[in-house]
Amino acid sequence: GQVLVESGGGSVQAGGSLRLSCAASGYKKNPLSMGWFRQAPGKEREGVAAFDSMRNAVYADSVKGRFTISQDIAKNTLYLQMSSLKPEDTSMYYCAATDLRLKGAAAILKANYNYWGQGTQVSVSS
Repeated sequence: GQVLVESGGGSVQAGGSLRLSCAASGYKKNPLSMGWFRQAPGKEREGVAAFDSMRNAVYADSVKGRFTISQDIAKNTLYLQMSSLKPEDTSMYYCAATDLRLKGAAAILKANYNYWGQGTQVSVSS
């Protein structure tokens, strides 16, 4: 089955940057959408950024202008460049993929994804 492995998390001060990576393998056909989600303790998992099935980048309002999603198809790797980090960005970040054809905001809805990585922790101190 499909395997997603995240890396790149860590601890940074507010205003700093991190780049997360997600290496994908094992799928029989390319997923139609891939994205990043996050979950803080005691909170629901929320969508951060994703490519919809038309390869349009979709972002949550809370990260627009600060985070950038990108993909290296040859390496089967998804990235999330995070800049101007804030303490409220502290969360476990998950990579996800889906066989569904998604458009726009649907691409950052967790219910639409069926493949998940184990997550990588991002901690931002003030």
